[in-house]
Amino acid sequence: MSGGSKTSVTTTKPWDIQVPYLKGGFKQAQKIYDANKGLGPEYYDKPSLAGFTDLERQSQTGMANYLRGPRPAAMQAGAEDALLRGLKGQIDPNAYAPMVNALQQQVTSNLTGKILPGIRESLVRYQPGGSTRGDLVQNKAISGAVTSGMTAPLAQMYTDAYGKAKDRSTEWGRQYPGIMDAPLSGAAALGEVGAQQRAMQQEKINRDMAKYQYEATAPQQTLANYMSMISGNYGGTTSQTVPGQGIMGTLGSLASIVGPGGLGLFGSDIRIKENIVPDGTIYNGHNVYHFNYINDDVRRRGVMAQEVEQTRPDAVVEIDGIKHVNYEAL
Repeated sequence: MSGGSKTSVTTTKPWDIQVPYLKGGFKQAQKIYDANKGLGPEYYDKPSLAGFTDLERQSQTGMANYLRGPRPAAMQAGAEDALLRGLKGQIDPNAYAPMVNALQQQVTSNLTGKILPGIRESLVRYQPGGSTRGDLVQNKAISGAVTSGMTAPLAQMYTDAYGKAKDRSTEWGRQYPGIMDAPLSGAAALGEVGAQQRAMQQEKINRDMAKYQYEATAPQQTLANYMSMISGNYGGTTSQTVPGQGIMGTLGSLASIVGPGGLGLFGSDIRIKENIVPDGTIYNGHNVYHFNYINDDVRRRGVMAQEVEQTRPDAVVEIDGIKHVNYEAL
């Protein structure tokens, strides 16, 4: 016989021992939900960011006041002036005026006291009345005295002064950044200490927030852990649609598998039967039942493959997922 398709519905349930624990867990979940009005834990309303410490504020104020004050501008102007003076070779002549006067007096004294009187005495002795040559000798002596006694020392003095001025300007250029940065470095060091203090404050805030989060979600987390420990088959409903083919047609297609000698292999899987009623009789040690195949209204008698399989697995064959019993083997 053949017919249309039929949907079988199978319902599964939790284990009986699970039921009271599941009910308690669901009840507690509802309490937690109601207590929080479905919104979850409240937001952490305390400060979550550590502010600047007193040392950091002092550091910031000190650097700002220093940079905006007169000292950096004065040092900048002094450094630029020293650098330019060194590059241009400028030397303050007033600084060497006493030395110039001393050399001039020394040369003059030497000329009037020694050199010129000696020249005149020599000229009078050898050439009374004077001569042009005497003037030349006198002029040459004066020039030599000025050169050796004044010009040469002044030239050396200014050369040395120029070199020292350049060295000082170069050295100032090297020292200037350090001098400018010294106040800033001190303020920065103060700020680093303050930053360490602020980091400690932030860590304390973070730990307070973590503690709050733990306490605020502790009921939910505890319940989640509880439910995971009792989880299992909560039950459900599954549906299966069996194609519309008469059971006799299926058995007929199995005849070729059994071979000649009669139809000894029958579909006895409990899953393809319905309206199962015990017959009250025993067939070779196995219970006999009245039933009809799904989508087949003809009432039949026979054993159940799942029961036979417990004691005579050699008499049960599975074909395409359906268990069959070989009655000739029983």
